[in-house]
Amino acid sequence: MGLLLVGLAGLAGLAGPVGCGGGSTGTDTASADVQRLLDRRAAAVREGVGDDDGGGEKAFVATAPPGSVAAGERAEARTEFRNLRAVPLTDWSYRVTAFRRSGDRATADAELRYRLDGYDRAPVVAARALSLTRAEGRWYVTGDRPAADTGPQLWEQGAVVAVRGEHSLVLGVGQSRGTLRGYADLADHAVPAVREAWGGQWPGRVVVLVPASLEGMAKLLGAPASGYRGIAAVTTGEAGGSGKAPADRIIVNPDAYGVLGSFGRQVVLTHETTHVATRAATSAATPLWLSEGYADWVGYRGTGRTPAQVAPELTRAVVDGRAPAALPADGDFGFDGDAGKLARAYESGWLACRMIAERWGEARLGEFYGVVGAHGKRAGAVAAGLREVLDMSPEEFTELWREYVRDRLG
Repeated sequence: MGLLLVGLAGLAGLAGPVGCGGGSTGTDTASADVQRLLDRRAAAVREGVGDDDGGGEKAFVATAPPGSVAAGERAEARTEFRNLRAVPLTDWSYRVTAFRRSGDRATADAELRYRLDGYDRAPVVAARALSLTRAEGRWYVTGDRPAADTGPQLWEQGAVVAVRGEHSLVLGVGQSRGTLRGYADLADHAVPAVREAWGGQWPGRVVVLVPASLEGMAKLLGAPASGYRGIAAVTTGEAGGSGKAPADRIIVNPDAYGVLGSFGRQVVLTHETTHVATRAATSAATPLWLSEGYADWVGYRGTGRTPAQVAPELTRAVVDGRAPAALPADGDFGFDGDAGKLARAYESGWLACRMIAERWGEARLGEFYGVVGAHGKRAGAVAAGLREVLDMSPEEFTELWREYVRDRLG
């Protein structure tokens, strides 16, 4: 990607309040000067990350204010660059979207765009809030933070260690290289397993982010940590079939993941990799029982585990006479602290997908998934898929599933 320059005409509409001694023309000139400053900052990252000659680091640090009074800001810039150094980047650029100046101080909103080499098909876009100061006729960056209501990038949590697998890239903070290698091995096993089950047009590569703790995971997701306690991993990404979105990120909760055995860890990575593979076929029309149930079906496929072993919470409910009357709603998958309810929702979706694969075949299950996602809107999507692929009504399917649950778990 080339430099993203914003000309004066494009910036005229972005100019904010002007301090004493300046007019709109001065503000426009300043905003263009700031864009050029960010272009230099981006070039330092693109040219210096991964190199050991120190030139990129010097250029990056030079975008912070000079002099002894700014020693802390330069040290912060140096740390930020070093945290980022191991990340395999192919692009990095900024685009100023708003600019507000008051004398020799200013703030700017900007879009940071970057791509991970070999993994992102389109840039990841992150909103940034910049603080700037002007000294001796030049602008400098005094602060570069995530914009309000957005999460930080992984390298803002510490120095990143990168491990490449055959089908995976694992980026971690506060983790040993050996630990990250273990994640890469699991992901490398997951990708061909998912490809065998799903097929489809997807790159067959996954990016796994491993922060130091649950709190680090929650910050990456921009959500409270309490909502992910006990959740081993999640997959981010925009649902929809454009195929132009960047690769999803599998974000691990090392606290929960660490208590799993080797089998559980593999199931989790395969489940999340399935979400990456099926993203283009998943839309707002896809109910969670189908997307999560299908990911679990792939995760457990070929393991030899029985329904009772995979679905212990639902088994207890059936034995106690509390067999579900309907497939779980999306709300049943919420992380509201009721672990049993959440487990039963996942297990119910898994059994529905397992039933389709057993009765109609794995190919039909994949076809059903695709038809539902292609419907475009939730209303009528499952009914259309059932009618077109399985020649059933929703009522007939639900009753068949209820019988299947009682038969397999009772």
